[in-house]
Amino acid sequence: MDYAEHETADRVPKAGFHTTPKPPLDIEALLRGDRAAFEELVRQESPRLFRVIVRIIKDEDEARSVMQETFLQAYQRLHSFRRESKLTTWLYAIGINLARASLRKTRRYDMLEEADIERLQPSFDKGMYAQKYEAWNPQRHAERSERQRIVREAIDRLSPDYRLVVILRDIEQLSTTEAARILEISEGALRVRLHRARQALRALLEKHFGSDL
Repeated sequence: MDYAEHETADRVPKAGFHTTPKPPLDIEALLRGDRAAFEELVRQESPRLFRVIVRIIKDEDEARSVMQETFLQAYQRLHSFRRESKLTTWLYAIGINLARASLRKTRRYDMLEEADIERLQPSFDKGMYAQKYEAWNPQRHAERSERQRIVREAIDRLSPDYRLVVILRDIEQLSTTEAARILEISEGALRVRLHRARQALRALLEKHFGSDL
C-alpha cells in the first residue's frame, strides 16, 4: 500500500458495506445564497478541507478556527465566484490562503528554507546525475506506522509552498490543474515545485530508508 492509500484507508468503505453517494451540490442554489445548499457544501467538504488545513498548520484547534473562517468568507464572497474553476477549488484556495496567513502570524513551524531545499536537490556533472538516482514516488512508505510517522515528519519540515504541493498532489491526489488553480500558480510552476519538494523529501528520507525509496 502506498502513502496516499494508507492516508485514505480510514476513509474508504470496507468491502461488503454500502454507503450513500453524496448528492451533487446545487451550484445555482449556492450562488443564490441558499442556506440549505451551503450547509450541504459544509457537510461534504469539511472533512477533507480540515485534513488539508491541519497538515499546513499542525494545530487542530487553530485548524478548526481557520476552517470556520474559510466557510464564513466563502459564504460572504459567493458573489465573487466566476465559475472559472470548480467551486470546491475556489473554496480550498480561500482555506489555504487563510492557513498560510495563520502560519505567518504564529510562526509555529521548524522548516527547511529555500537554501535547504536547493541543497537537497540532486547534483549534476556534465549533464549527468553526480549520484545514483532512481525515480521515486513519495507515497510508498506507509506500510508500517513508524514509516508513516517518519514520512509525515519529513513533509512537515518542508516550507509551506513545498509542503502544500505534496499535500494536494500526493496525499489528497488532486489533479495538476486543480492544485495549480488552488495555489494560483501555473501548471508548469506547480510541476517544478512538486519535483523539487519530492527530491528534498527523498534526500531527507534516504537516511531512514536507504536505497528502498
